[in-house]
Amino acid sequence: MKTVIPQQVIDNYLKKIEVTDLNKASIRQVLATVKNAEKLTGTEFIHFEMGVPGIPPSAYGVKAQKEALDRGVASKYPDIEGIPELKEQASRFVKAFLNTDISAAHCTPTCGAMQGTFAAFLLCSQLDPKKDTILYIDPGFPVQKMQAKVMGVKMESFDVADYRSDKLAPKLESYLKKGNICCIVYSNPNNPSWMCLTEEEIRTIGQLATQYDTVILEDLAYMTMDFRRDGLGVPYQPPYQTTVSHYTDNVIMMLSGSKIFSYAGERIAVACISDKLYERSYETLAQRYGISRFGSVYAYDMLYAMSSGVTHSVQCAMAAMMKAAVDGEYQFREDIREYARRTEKIKESLLRNGFNITYDKDLEQLVSDGFFFTFGYNLPDGTPMEGGKLLHELLWFGISGITLLSTGSTRQGLRGCSSNIREDQFPVLEERLRLFNEAHR
Repeated sequence: MKTVIPQQVIDNYLKKIEVTDLNKASIRQVLATVKNAEKLTGTEFIHFEMGVPGIPPSAYGVKAQKEALDRGVASKYPDIEGIPELKEQASRFVKAFLNTDISAAHCTPTCGAMQGTFAAFLLCSQLDPKKDTILYIDPGFPVQKMQAKVMGVKMESFDVADYRSDKLAPKLESYLKKGNICCIVYSNPNNPSWMCLTEEEIRTIGQLATQYDTVILEDLAYMTMDFRRDGLGVPYQPPYQTTVSHYTDNVIMMLSGSKIFSYAGERIAVACISDKLYERSYETLAQRYGISRFGSVYAYDMLYAMSSGVTHSVQCAMAAMMKAAVDGEYQFREDIREYARRTEKIKESLLRNGFNITYDKDLEQLVSDGFFFTFGYNLPDGTPMEGGKLLHELLWFGISGITLLSTGSTRQGLRGCSSNIREDQFPVLEERLRLFNEAHR
């Protein structure tokens, strides 16, 4: 088979880093393999593996962070619960774009949503000895399962694409009625499929969370990025981002600066804990930490033990970006709409060259174009190429991604991200996809 990258360059490095099955490879291992191949061959890859911003960071954030550094904040520890300005602006942001009331005191910055979810998983797993399992509504972000493995917390999961609409409640309840689920996590829009749970589906999740006293961790890293819906992202005006906070008090909403503000490199997010959950007391926490309130343990024990707080200057940046968005000065959704344009072009190229969109439908609609997309390839006999094999061979053709199996999907294929493809790379992508398709016909 004639390939773009010598096969042994990929295969030898995978052997070196002890990856025998690409279905089990982490995103960072795939990236390391790609970077090694680029170094050895001088051939640039089409980078679909990493979900990192591909547009400049918000100017509001950069300006505010520079000014904060000039004021000397780098020498000062910030409050572990966050600087007052950020907490206030996060509360305003939640009201403006999600129509949810959360006290500023209950909005706590974290070192990216990654740290926020890690701390939440750890805390939720300690609330009730009987509840020792995290339920993942998949497909999802693979590293969130890695976090559970690191903690030694049990996991359950199901592919929500198979249980939409009226099927969701019975499926979800089949896990919850066992009495061992401490928290449920999902992203909306979904990473990687880009499906968007409906208002009724979110209502179902919220009502069952209340019924079974389970905490919901709602990952809103891609909030407002369902570009099929007009009007999202306008402060204090419907339609609002769909959120489970309208249907249960057992919720932590993770608002990340990484994608909506393109501020990934500075590692900033805010955990917005509902007022009732934040103030709720647990005897198990009192016995272990000497503090009973959920939100206080989250900040003063979980986050403090991990990082002693979030970088001071980036808190100033996040506060400024949120304020500009709420005040209507910064239409962040218009910036990130670029990802939908790129994804549309990528999908067209995939379909022209024998590939298919793995998660193509969102109930009866076509799935939205956004930050992530999914794709697969059928062999001449119609059999879907196994995901690990597909990724392996696409690496030979200078295209990366991650397998859907690693996201908890039941389908064969890969997750791609449109953020880092440049305009000059679209013809390169087209040619490499054509070569791959010809090699398999």
